[in-house]
Amino acid sequence: MTSPPSNLSPAASADSVARIADLRARVRDIPDFPKPGILFRDLTPLMGHGPSLRACIELLTERVARHRPQVIVAIESRGFIFGAPVAAALGVGFAPVRKPGKLPWKTSRQSYELEYGTDSLEMHADAVKPGGRVVIVDDLLATGGTAAATAALVREQQGQVIAFAFVVELAALGGRARLGDAPADALIQY
Repeated sequence: MTSPPSNLSPAASADSVARIADLRARVRDIPDFPKPGILFRDLTPLMGHGPSLRACIELLTERVARHRPQVIVAIESRGFIFGAPVAAALGVGFAPVRKPGKLPWKTSRQSYELEYGTDSLEMHADAVKPGGRVVIVDDLLATGGTAAATAALVREQQGQVIAFAFVVELAALGGRARLGDAPADALIQY
């Protein structure tokens, strides 16, 4: 588990630790999905429990707020579940990053490698203004390919990637190393 932000009181820190422990208890392990040898961390039980989903959004919002973003960029599809409510809570813009062919206007595309294959992502060409302060939100950080590709899309539009926020990080896969200098925060680490 990551440490709570240092600007919290001891009581708030203890509360955050307890809420994160509850979230972790609701993550289901599914072996051999989507292929043999992969242990999938399933967040649907967490999302299916209203108080846990609310706590997760609140905790992410607290951690993202300190970076003062102008735009939250979230990655299809589970990243939308967490990124859009964070953007709404902060009163900032939201920009979706999607698989190819899903966005209706002119897009930028970035290809990347996953821990079990390759893929591509697209973002509207005007999703981020030059100099815009962006926090990238997704459900899970594994090898970092998806988040790094998203950061490349933001930088292509001359946006500033000021931070990353994840619900879960699979630390053993080393994804943080691919994210550059922007801070990355995960509520739950395995």
